[in-house]
Amino acid sequence: MRDRESLKKEVRALLKERDAIMLAHNYQRDEVQETADITGDSLALSQAASESAAKVIVFCGVHFMAESAAILSPQKTVILPRMDAGCPMADMITPEELIREKEKRPGTPVVAYVNTSAAVKALSDICCTSANAVSVVNSLAEDRVYMIPDRNLSHYVSLSAKKKMEWWDGFCPTHEKLKPEEVLKAKAENPGAVFVCHPECSPAVVRLADHVCSTSGMYRYAKSSAAKTIIVGTEMGILYRLKKENPDKNFILPSRSLVCPNMKLTALEDVAESLREMKNVVSVPEDIRAGAKAALDRMLKVPRDF
Repeated sequence: MRDRESLKKEVRALLKERDAIMLAHNYQRDEVQETADITGDSLALSQAASESAAKVIVFCGVHFMAESAAILSPQKTVILPRMDAGCPMADMITPEELIREKEKRPGTPVVAYVNTSAAVKALSDICCTSANAVSVVNSLAEDRVYMIPDRNLSHYVSLSAKKKMEWWDGFCPTHEKLKPEEVLKAKAENPGAVFVCHPECSPAVVRLADHVCSTSGMYRYAKSSAAKTIIVGTEMGILYRLKKENPDKNFILPSRSLVCPNMKLTALEDVAESLREMKNVVSVPEDIRAGAKAALDRMLKVPRDF
């Protein structure tokens, strides 16, 4: 295997040569996060890229995230180093399926989690993230809301939202694998530890949490919490930055299953190759982009929850 440091230097040189910015999602491999210009959650990265002067965006994440960057920055070239890096949850609902659901519920607004394809976003009324989902739902004038595609996030939102809600039966396979008994075992083995989890976890796991929040929220929570041991209920990639920002604290994964195979596909070799050849460009047709951007723009006017 090629020396990591020389590969990092090549990637950084290629980024400069191509007038590019490298984005890495919080769930990416450590080496990718170490090399990136910006790390964060999917929408925040796309927003940061749109505000950057760079002409090329290298998005180390999954396909819907690169699409979001292309939606917000149509004048820029968006590269996804691994075109086979998809999101099973996003793939669980198609535009055709959403059209059928909308026909069953005339007049009911559709709230699309950002973990959806551009084509699905374009058919939705407004988007949401895990950090602003409750506020987005409550911001709508209608009494009823249909939320897609994550049943677990939707259920979590329904506990506090002031709307009557229905939702699509999708889920994140990685978060779904975390079981309550694994959390209880981790708590028993670490007396005094707190458990923080993502709302994509099952309702049974969420009920055990001391705090439920987005990945960005977890970084803030870890810094502010007095707890010295934190059990983390989300994908393992988040540990890189949690440990870096909180060297005095101990972070524990309650399950070995908290690994997203799609997020782990991208290696530095893929980033270098995509920049050398300027390949794996992701674009969104203008008719779809306009509709998807409208749904994202409506969301961006709503403040975050957590």
